[in-house]
Amino acid sequence: MSPVKWFVTLAVLIIGSKVNAAIPRHMDEFIRVLEHVEAQNPGLGPLGTVRALRHLAGYGDLFAESFLGSANDDYSRAALVLNVEFDDFIGKALRHRVSEGGEEVGVVLIRDGTTVAMAPLLLGIEAGLQTKVDALHAVALTRTLGLSFLAFHNSLLPQRLGPSGCWDSVTWPAMFTLPGKPSLATEALINGGMDGIILGTEISLLTQRPPTLSGLLKQYYSYSLGPGGLDSAPRLISVLRRDNFRELVSAASLRKEVMSSMQVHWRLMGDVRAVGSKRIVKEGVQEFIQSYANCPTIIPRCQWGAEPYRGTPTQLSPPLSYMYVHHTYEPGQPCLSFDQCAADMRSMQRFHQDGNGWDDIGYSFVAGSDGNIYEGRGWAWQGAHTLGHNSKGYGVAIIGDFTSCLPSPRTLELVRERLPACAVGSGHLSPGYIVHGHRQLVNTSCPGDTLYREIQTWPHFREV
Repeated sequence: MSPVKWFVTLAVLIIGSKVNAAIPRHMDEFIRVLEHVEAQNPGLGPLGTVRALRHLAGYGDLFAESFLGSANDDYSRAALVLNVEFDDFIGKALRHRVSEGGEEVGVVLIRDGTTVAMAPLLLGIEAGLQTKVDALHAVALTRTLGLSFLAFHNSLLPQRLGPSGCWDSVTWPAMFTLPGKPSLATEALINGGMDGIILGTEISLLTQRPPTLSGLLKQYYSYSLGPGGLDSAPRLISVLRRDNFRELVSAASLRKEVMSSMQVHWRLMGDVRAVGSKRIVKEGVQEFIQSYANCPTIIPRCQWGAEPYRGTPTQLSPPLSYMYVHHTYEPGQPCLSFDQCAADMRSMQRFHQDGNGWDDIGYSFVAGSDGNIYEGRGWAWQGAHTLGHNSKGYGVAIIGDFTSCLPSPRTLELVRERLPACAVGSGHLSPGYIVHGHRQLVNTSCPGDTLYREIQTWPHFREV
């Protein structure tokens, strides 16, 4: 089938099914539409599909084309028709931008509770399908990082990366809004870039290409954890994004990739290399590694549906010296999905606010068995987790009753290693911090007999 006929088929498909009228900005829905497109165009193949999407969404800037080549000019006429007819669908599903009001478009929500920009994801996949390994980092992530590092190194922004944002609804996502002024590398762009590099690298190593683009995306983004949780899950799933990306890059290799990308950018744009660019990139990469390699994914309050804080929060004075480990007891079962963990967070907040009369959920952070950390009162606000000690440390709970069983190994790793390392690296927790179980300081059975025996083996655990 010719490229023009392919776009006509796509137009008829979208008109006939009225996809554009009400499609939520969710990866599951994007995959569903993609499956229909592939069914109508069985000979297109994953590379043809992703190249057509690149042209359709207008990803054809000089930088991308210098690595991946130009999308076929035969697409142009039909693409222009679709851009007019389906501007809302194309723009909100594929084309990235941030409005003056802070709405980020070209991003989709995924099942694990994080948000991904489609452009860097698809560019990385295309590089992998073309086996252009040298292009992977540049088109998916490192130019974006370099531009953001250089643009914001002298700005008043507290960081050169991010921020994350929140959806108006996680059941029917339509608008994703960022708080404050964004950098050039929002968290959705970074997530999409990391996924593009992970999937592109994997594809480039395969002797046989994946049969469909939708199948590749479904395998990565739509996997549901079973009773074994992450410990029995496949390696290539989105919730393990940071683990997989950390295995592919180091600070040194990332600095090299960013500088290489910027040199191509400067050459194509006719720009002069920025003064002090090596130093700026080095500092920026350190920030990136800390935020996206050393830290676990932390789901913000607005994403799990937190109610507002009641009253006036008390500010903490970091770095703090203690981490207090809890189990929730109720809910008593580990949560294995973002939807369930978010529901558990809302349930606990209601109980703490309405039942206990507290201002907010008591914990600083909560670990789910879905691979995420959930923000409670966070780094800045004093919690209500360990009576008499709330100003001295962070209260971290694991969802479940661990009186007679342990959390999964990956969940334990989140609380034992990943979250504390993140806190130390960001200056919230002292390097010599001490771990206590709740029962050591308050008359309670928390964090459960079995979990308490476990934390007694942790390197930072101390007796009172």
